[in-house]
Amino acid sequence: MPESGDTITVCPPAAVSPPLSLYIHVPWCVRKCPYCDFNSHAIRGEIPEDAYLAAMLEDLDQDLALVRERPIESVFIGGGTPSLMSGGFYQKLFEQLRQRLTFSPDAEITLEANPGTLEAGRFEQFRQAGINRLSIGVQSFNPEHLQVLGRIHDRDAAEKAIGAARAAGFDNFNIDLMHGLPGQTVEQALSDLKIALSHQPTHLSWYQLTIEPNTEFFSRPPDLPDDDKLWGIVRAGSRYLHDNGFEDYEVSAWSQPGRESRHNLNYWTFGDYLAMGAGAHGKASLADGRILRYWKTRQPEAYLNRIGSRTAGHEAIEPEDRALEFMMNALRLKQGVGEPMYCERTGLPLSSVAVKLEDLRKKGLLAQERIQATEQGQRYLNSLLEHFL
Repeated sequence: MPESGDTITVCPPAAVSPPLSLYIHVPWCVRKCPYCDFNSHAIRGEIPEDAYLAAMLEDLDQDLALVRERPIESVFIGGGTPSLMSGGFYQKLFEQLRQRLTFSPDAEITLEANPGTLEAGRFEQFRQAGINRLSIGVQSFNPEHLQVLGRIHDRDAAEKAIGAARAAGFDNFNIDLMHGLPGQTVEQALSDLKIALSHQPTHLSWYQLTIEPNTEFFSRPPDLPDDDKLWGIVRAGSRYLHDNGFEDYEVSAWSQPGRESRHNLNYWTFGDYLAMGAGAHGKASLADGRILRYWKTRQPEAYLNRIGSRTAGHEAIEPEDRALEFMMNALRLKQGVGEPMYCERTGLPLSSVAVKLEDLRKKGLLAQERIQATEQGQRYLNSLLEHFL
């Protein structure tokens, strides 16, 4: 935001547009987990794969003007449970996508896979379709915690799924784990991490269980560890991951060097992403300098039955709101971003926030010459962000 009394000056549209990713949402799952607030719906009968594919492609055709001749740098297929869809579905999907979009030669293409939903040979079919990275939703290896979380798999199924992924040739994969689970001790949290690392993943999403509105846990909250126990878990887990060669490049994302999620990095650096599928969200920087967020029809049945665009709504990110939007993303990254990226991605001159940046640096919350939170700034990130309201 500009300083008090200033007039907002908008930079001309950047000569180089933000990088472009693609998010694809598969809304179906076997059973809704009690902590889940994503757009996911328990299966009733057969999944209408052919109809869903046709609807998504028809939807994408309406959005192709947003591409602006940019290649797709990354794809993330989330859910729901995308691994419920057949290998044939993804084969057809990517054949059609490549007819409409240009993919970077080294595009990162990630699919979320949940143990307990995978038939023999499914991973090989995913690789044949062009998927080159997996995110395996384990959450915990502890049987009691898996039961509380409503997961449909056990430890054995989780480890078999990871082994099957490796056997199929996936050498780049993420394991999703939660901490701060009901009744969880430091030792149990460390056990989850040790088991996960024994399978040599390249990336870990290790995030705290939070209670979200419109979930079963919100109406019937479980007994979660108190702040002292949570801090003990985070401190011990962070030390263990660092000692084993993982870096926390983002608030809840850990990776081996050079194996950060490129798709997530595009989110945190205020890049653009197309949206496909029921309830998917996208962001688009337009040629005239406007920046839009948009979202798709949420209910699967409504998405399937719409004709043409399935976009349910959109809103502009106005110049006066872009500083906060940018900082909310960029400051999640441990290394932050270079100062030139602010103008490149927001269309605003750095001078519009220069006084705020200098003030935060004097307080020891921001690093010098980069848009990067210091260790103290990370600890008080919400307070830091309030400066950009």
